[in-house]
Amino acid sequence: MSRLYTLGRHTVAPLARGLWRPWTSGLEHIPKTGPAILASNHLSVCDSLFLPIVAPREITFWAKAEYFAGDGLKGRVTAAFMRGIRQIPIERGNGHAALNALEIALAVLKEGGLFGIYPEGTRSPDGRMYRGHTGIARIVLEAGVPVIPVAMIGTDRVQPIGRPLPRLGHTLGVRVGAPLHYAEPAARNPKVLREITDDIMSHIRRMSGQEYVDRYASREKLAAG
Repeated sequence: MSRLYTLGRHTVAPLARGLWRPWTSGLEHIPKTGPAILASNHLSVCDSLFLPIVAPREITFWAKAEYFAGDGLKGRVTAAFMRGIRQIPIERGNGHAALNALEIALAVLKEGGLFGIYPEGTRSPDGRMYRGHTGIARIVLEAGVPVIPVAMIGTDRVQPIGRPLPRLGHTLGVRVGAPLHYAEPAARNPKVLREITDDIMSHIRRMSGQEYVDRYASREKLAAG
């Protein structure tokens, strides 16, 4: 466990738990040791704060490279915080970046770690659940590890889109489901990848209670301007 992550678990985590008092369900499904993928819905920036706060083990996430490239004191503090909570910068928008992201995820899992991923690829613009990207299925089949579905509840009310910091007075929770196992198929064709991804998303949706939209959230945001 990194020094910053350890420091955060003894300072930031107790403070955040005291201020927001997140409720939890199913944390026993997170294995005490060994690799696994935590696949979660994505309602708010603070999802990547509250899930690690309640989880019993260190979790590594992908994060937009822009979070690490800010100028001045604020930029340096943000970058240090993101690294402290095990966020790894990822460039978006091309095949090389996607390959690099896959390699990072596989490296974390090969070392026996927990890898956290938001299959929707970006935050929900309206609280509904959107279509998952098949990158998660590629990681699952390549790594051969269990997938643990996670539902973040109410984090969009704690920190709505556009709000710089989480606000008090709102309830939030983290619901963790039983591990999912997928046998490696003979052919990893697009249909298989889509079926696995949709199955993972259906488990998350049943726990979150969200309305499902069969479109990608990123395209929804572009269409909305």
